[in-house]
Amino acid sequence: MSGYARALSLSVIHIAALSAWAQAPAAAPATLRGRVTLENQDYPLHHVTVTIVQLRRVTETDDRGEYRFGNVPPGEYEVSAHMHAMIDQRKKVALAAGADGVVDFRLRLGVVHEQVTVTASGTEQTRLETFQAVTALDSLELAGKPAVSLGEVLDGQPGVAKRSFGPGTSRPVLRGFDGDRVLILQDGMPTGTISSQSGDHGEPLDPTTVDRVEVVKGPATLLYGGSAVGGVINVITGHHQVHRHAHEGLRGHITGNAGSGNALGSGSAGFEYGAGKWLLSGDGGGQRSGDYRTPAGTVDNSHTRMSSALVGLGRYGERTLFNLNYGHQEGRYGVPGMAHAHEHEHGEEGEHHGAGEPEHVDLSFRRHNLRFNVGQREPAAGLERFDLAVNYSDWMHKELEGAIVGTQFFNKQFQYRGLFEQRPLEKLSGRFGFMGVERRYKAAGYEGLSPPVAQRGWGLFALEELSLGAARLQAGARLEHTRYSPEGLRKRSFTGVSASAGVNLPLWRGGALAANYAHSFRPPALEELYNFGPHIGNLTFEVGNAALEPERANGLDMSLRHGSRRVHGEFNVFHYRLDQFVYLAPTGRLEHGLIEAEYRQAGSRYMGVDARLDVHLRSGLMLALALDTVDAQLRKAATPLPRIPPTRGRLGLDYTFRSLRLKPEVVLSGAQTQIFPTETRTAGYALWNLGVSYNWARQHAFHVLSLSVVNAADRLYRNHLSFIKDLAPEMGRGVRLTYTVRFF
Repeated sequence: MSGYARALSLSVIHIAALSAWAQAPAAAPATLRGRVTLENQDYPLHHVTVTIVQLRRVTETDDRGEYRFGNVPPGEYEVSAHMHAMIDQRKKVALAAGADGVVDFRLRLGVVHEQVTVTASGTEQTRLETFQAVTALDSLELAGKPAVSLGEVLDGQPGVAKRSFGPGTSRPVLRGFDGDRVLILQDGMPTGTISSQSGDHGEPLDPTTVDRVEVVKGPATLLYGGSAVGGVINVITGHHQVHRHAHEGLRGHITGNAGSGNALGSGSAGFEYGAGKWLLSGDGGGQRSGDYRTPAGTVDNSHTRMSSALVGLGRYGERTLFNLNYGHQEGRYGVPGMAHAHEHEHGEEGEHHGAGEPEHVDLSFRRHNLRFNVGQREPAAGLERFDLAVNYSDWMHKELEGAIVGTQFFNKQFQYRGLFEQRPLEKLSGRFGFMGVERRYKAAGYEGLSPPVAQRGWGLFALEELSLGAARLQAGARLEHTRYSPEGLRKRSFTGVSASAGVNLPLWRGGALAANYAHSFRPPALEELYNFGPHIGNLTFEVGNAALEPERANGLDMSLRHGSRRVHGEFNVFHYRLDQFVYLAPTGRLEHGLIEAEYRQAGSRYMGVDARLDVHLRSGLMLALALDTVDAQLRKAATPLPRIPPTRGRLGLDYTFRSLRLKPEVVLSGAQTQIFPTETRTAGYALWNLGVSYNWARQHAFHVLSLSVVNAADRLYRNHLSFIKDLAPEMGRGVRLTYTVRFF
């Protein structure tokens, strides 16, 4: 029998079985209800999200803290209760036919949250259930990390470091991967910035306007494409996602920050207002900092400022839901050390604008973002839901030499992404989808390194999961195509396949082993193909290579996890082997006062460990440990790759007494001696930090007032991933005060 005939026979048998099942008498449905209160105070909590996990049915508690599900099929289920800043709870319930089941919850503020992530698999899972290593920061953690760029916010998380050219330019580095190998998303779609192209380009972010940030470490190319070969960072704004549902009434937040060491000041506010099936939402904020101080003195021209606004309107029906959102960001930040580099450049050309001290170099930017989401529940037989996101981003930034515009960059990007969620079929579940991108990129001015380029791409992907009792298997594949059309230069197109397979195996109660193998395809980036000229942001004279071939990587991730009331931990080990790895190779020649570097290809490998462990030593006292290390090099020559983070560790205590919380910690970094030929060694260091917070909760609001001291010993230290580490150390002692209130 042919494969087609076998598939047809199986389909007929399956349809017949479903028909027989449909004709069988249905069991009487059950009802599930309960009440959610605040622990120790017995306040009813409303707007708590309650979910029947297996059925993916969601509701919210009312003003009395009560919830109710009707027409629930008999069976055994897990029911979860979730609210910002509270410790999530999950309980099991068995519902008999026609029964009235009751499950109550008592939530409390806590230091360890069993958060749900959507980025790793495209559907909601706890971190214990995912196949890849995931780190998540919620809104309260983010509120205490005032910064204008994403790298500053995430620096120090296990496996995450920051690349920078100053505070406004930082970008996250995942397990040593940077640039086009780390994909930055906002609500599941690329942000449209060009931070991957240059060390002096940042990824702007106001963390006080964000609901949470999810970091997926390791290849995520199946769902997101070749630029995710090193991992994905998803900035989630909360009410700008299609999977949310409407709620009645007003909820929102207000946050303010002030700090020393860099004259920091920031504030933000946001709201959601629901009426019937409609939901109106908005966020806005701004922050500003001056030149920061180090033990060696003030770093000149390190100031930052940024403002942002988001507004959205959506309708959430029983089957169809949609929302339309608009966002705007603008800001300006200084780039320390760039003035002298530009002075040297212009001096050779005889173009410097007058005598005396060189002008400071600032970067100003603005971003417009328009997005439409639509979702349909049960759009067709065998499908549980369909979500479509259409996104347009218009990014522009200018490099300012005093009052003179040196270079301007324009990046206009249209993207779409559709995701189908399959209805679970016995032990099989999954999702499949499509995506596409149309991009127009142009740079004009002194550092306009490439001609205008039009980029087009599309992708098709599928990810399936099979449950075998306690164990779960996952496998998937992606077909991807990218085409570049530069003005006056050779056109290139690339088509390739990525695939992965993984297993998640429970080992004991609360413990699991996850292993994942991935084969990833990445086409060369625009700058790798077409750049030619002096690039101060990367401190090189870059020579692109239009003949580059796509990268292909094979990676293995293994993760041992445990989560219980007393112990939460995760130990991750990874090994990636990349063929045709693209890197900047110095030629030994000088051009325009810069080291000439060509984009070349060779085999490379990345290997390392990242881990965290939280142990409750006694009531109210927790020990927090973290460690990460990466070893990355070109395979044939055994040459270390540039800007790889050194081995780092973290040791801290977390003490809670009623509403007061104390968090002393020491951050340790080893010396980085495994260096690229053009790098310099970075010494190790130890930093002492202290956090103090006080929170108080009421039925309709909770408040948090926190004080943090960073680098309390005022230690002089340097970030190995900074392009200007020899010129500009990191910030010295600083004190930050944060107040936030969330009302609901």
